[in-house]
Amino acid sequence: MLRPGNFPKSRLVHWRSICYSVTRTWASPISHHNITGMKKNTSKSAAKSPAPETKVAPVRAKVGVAARKTVPALKPAKPVAKKKSAAAPAVKVVAAKPVVATITAQIDIGFGNALYVRGEGAGLSWDQGLLMNCVSNSEWQCVLGESARPIVFKFLVNDLSWSTGEDFTVAAGTNVTLSPTF
Repeated sequence: MLRPGNFPKSRLVHWRSICYSVTRTWASPISHHNITGMKKNTSKSAAKSPAPETKVAPVRAKVGVAARKTVPALKPAKPVAKKKSAAAPAVKVVAAKPVVATITAQIDIGFGNALYVRGEGAGLSWDQGLLMNCVSNSEWQCVLGESARPIVFKFLVNDLSWSTGEDFTVAAGTNVTLSPTF
């Protein structure tokens, strides 16, 4: 085995600088032939592969030690081809129609007056009336939103005069035409 004492003085200085810079220890001497393999490769490759192929050098058996098996070079895995499955039938998206209740009142309340509705359910309140739309001379209409419970209501002229009789009731999602009296 080569040791620092076996070299001439000029080669000894060179050997120590190489050994110290590469391994930072005096435990393993390095020959000039191995140093070229340890230099950094600065050339750029044209195409970079995703995983470089690695090769393992065979290990020589030492006296008294069982010989190790050499490991073959690893090959990159082949890409797995995806199987094309039958396309699922297209599902048509059906827009849900809102469940609304339409209240229509057939009454002529005179020029310049308006018909209101108050109640509970589907956005109605007993405290403030909801203005109905005038469809024709004697027809007023109001479309109310969704409600889980039946809608209870009463008509008012100009949001002041209540209709006579019992409260009206309509189920959610139905259309009703009424003739209130004042």
